[in-house]
Amino acid sequence: MSLRFSTTDRAAFNGCKVLTYGPAGVGKTVLCATAPAPVILSAEAGLLSLRRVSIPVLEIHSLEDLSEAYGWCLYSREAQQFQTVCLDSITEIGEVVLAKAKHGVKDPRQAYGELLDRMSQLVRSFRDMPSKHVYFSAKEESFKEDVTGVVKYGPSMPGSKLGPLLPYFFDEVFRLGIGKAQDGSSYRFLQTQPDFQYVAKDRSGSLAAVEQPDLGSIFNKIQTQ
Repeated sequence: MSLRFSTTDRAAFNGCKVLTYGPAGVGKTVLCATAPAPVILSAEAGLLSLRRVSIPVLEIHSLEDLSEAYGWCLYSREAQQFQTVCLDSITEIGEVVLAKAKHGVKDPRQAYGELLDRMSQLVRSFRDMPSKHVYFSAKEESFKEDVTGVVKYGPSMPGSKLGPLLPYFFDEVFRLGIGKAQDGSSYRFLQTQPDFQYVAKDRSGSLAAVEQPDLGSIFNKIQTQ
């Protein structure tokens, strides 16, 4: 076999792949509307927050739906008009996968093993989708670190293993939160760097520790800086 050498600065830009988590009602679904030319793959019923904008939605009720949607995003001529694929939410999609797995086994522990395998494959497939941005939203949950015992917050997934594992699949992991301004008004923000309480990371090195919740602006920074 002949080895092929390259350099990191010649790596092709293949779109931004972002995981964003936060508590219910913070605006994870609304964030889809800030992405360039989005299409939403929705496993949730909570699209009321986007009723004032017109964004195409593919409803996901099964693994078969998701597989078909993945192929459509990759190969259909119609999908070429969309720059961003939004999976809202990966937590709910995990619940769909788990429910399917439980139907096929007698021991529930087997279902969680299948969940881990299927979701890991699914996340990698969408993460590696060529020539498109991909935005994954997830619910937030607390977990205790095995080594330190410290309680932290990160993305929520069914089972005990998948949630803590999920951030390792991504270069960009954000926490969507709500802050208070000096005048008492509230504002939303994206945390891009980890602290003692929240999981986050920005491997691009292009983002501030706290960013405005605007995916178009963030994708532009990552792509151009």
